[in-house]
Amino acid sequence: MRIPAQSVCTAIRDDIVTGLFARGSRLTEEVLARRYGVSRVPVREALRTLESEGFVTTRRHAGACVAEPTEQEAADLLELRTMLEPLAASRAAARRTEAHLKVLRGLVRLGQDRIRRGQGEDLRSLGVWFHETLAQASGSPGLIALLTQLRHKIAWMYVVEQPALPAECWAEHGAIVDALARGDAERARSLAAHHADRAFSAYRLRRPAEVRPSQHAVNTASARA
Repeated sequence: MRIPAQSVCTAIRDDIVTGLFARGSRLTEEVLARRYGVSRVPVREALRTLESEGFVTTRRHAGACVAEPTEQEAADLLELRTMLEPLAASRAAARRTEAHLKVLRGLVRLGQDRIRRGQGEDLRSLGVWFHETLAQASGSPGLIALLTQLRHKIAWMYVVEQPALPAECWAEHGAIVDALARGDAERARSLAAHHADRAFSAYRLRRPAEVRPSQHAVNTASARA
């Protein structure tokens, strides 16, 4: 059974984002193929995709290596987010479905309930889910792809601290959803811009040596079955 290059790409990207593959380290096709239990063909395709996304760079005499972004490049990512998320919210006000609203409202209720109960452990993952759904509601495949790539790269370069006032953060989420429900594109854009600006203080640059557990892996057992 041939493992799709997309699955290999996801696995390599996750290992880069979590720091398992250090910045500047070499990524050889042979080693990666052994790690994920696949042939070198999907690894080669995955490395090309990751190079186009900025996670991998090709060096003369060294081949593929994990990219080493500068602090300015990292800062640019947050600035791009503050530009694109309000655009996504504005489009979502016109294009969202009832299903999108149901998920977004449910996430806001969950987040606010966790805060009331003092159970903040999963607030970050709920927040990620909220923003992913908001992007999906924009109905713009290109914008969704850009925001997804930004999310991966920001997670790679930054540690995100819990907001000092999480109740305010989730109140802002709720206000954005209300604007979407009314179809008020300008209000949704303004609220999302304010929310993104406030989030700046929660980010600090990640030290290159920081490593987190990898969350994705290629199913090598099924590949050999």
